[in-house]
Amino acid sequence: MSADLHADTADIADVTDAVDVVCLGESMVTFVPSSPGRLADVPAFSRGIGGAESNVACSLARVGHTARWISRVGADGFGDHLVAEIAAAGVDVSYVRRDPDRPTGIYFRTAGERALTDAHQGEEPVSEVVYYRAGSAASAMSPRRVPRERAWSGRVLHLTGITAALSDDCHTLMRELTARAPGRPLLSFDVNYRTALWRGRDCRLLLDLARGCDLVFVGEDEAVAAWGLRGADAVRAALPEPAVLVVKQGSAGATAYARQPDGGDAVVFEPALDVDVVASVGAGDAFAAGFLSGTLRGLPVAARLRHGHLMAAAALTVPGDLGTPPSRERADGLVALDAGAWGTLRFGPGWTDTGTPGTVRAEVPHP
Repeated sequence: MSADLHADTADIADVTDAVDVVCLGESMVTFVPSSPGRLADVPAFSRGIGGAESNVACSLARVGHTARWISRVGADGFGDHLVAEIAAAGVDVSYVRRDPDRPTGIYFRTAGERALTDAHQGEEPVSEVVYYRAGSAASAMSPRRVPRERAWSGRVLHLTGITAALSDDCHTLMRELTARAPGRPLLSFDVNYRTALWRGRDCRLLLDLARGCDLVFVGEDEAVAAWGLRGADAVRAALPEPAVLVVKQGSAGATAYARQPDGGDAVVFEPALDVDVVASVGAGDAFAAGFLSGTLRGLPVAARLRHGHLMAAAALTVPGDLGTPPSRERADGLVALDAGAWGTLRFGPGWTDTGTPGTVRAEVPHP
């Protein structure tokens, strides 16, 4: 295996009867306006689901991996809806617990209007999100309520910084699950910094959690907002511990730092795809799912990054949190393109629906 294609799959634990990935965290029912505009002005909402960790689980299940979601939801209709929808995506929900005393979290956000602002109009798309999650069932997760052997029941455990901010018990749970101990699976951690959740709290707690993990995802914008770190190299300098660090750089692309046997890093950059954005919600989760899929398959780091970009493109071109990912065969064909051909790809709404004429851009070849 060449140095710049070093894979970390050898570190994935061999757990008897394990699923590929366990994703632990809160999912909420989301309400999206039926038409674009301010939340104060729209007359009706449609219902969906949203949650960073369950988004990753659903995306992985849809491309053929076994995924398990662990969480708590209320003993209410919203909890019923969440569990049913996530299970329908092929995710194992057997470790989700119902809380008779706490509600399922919900949130409202603006409709997924395209971020295709005309320069001559000079208007920015409206963006509002209002959460009703304080005291939710998921905020009651704790080491007592989520036994470590359940959370460690996959080859990979995927966590995010959102969970750490939900409550003190949740933060304690995160500390326990990321502790290095025999039997720990590969730990994947998406920083997922949310300003509202960390207001008045020490964001260095996120840095501490990330240092204890094997694979870390963080956006350059998040690193600036949470820790005052500017640039991918500065993030790596602050996070030397993870075997693989992925710094997402928005529309430019993403850089991965993969530790090599000699202790140094292979640094791999892959440019992002040209996408007609409908809504950005869920794109980061989709990117993580694509990268994790490549990791589970033992693909080179560059290919993992490209799979992340493809999954993100699927999410960016739909109004909801979850896009329909391309088939594995089609994704592999696109990932195998040379740099020039990859740079010419352009994706619009419907590009993964190969059975609908006219929705796939001509520049996107079929394998």
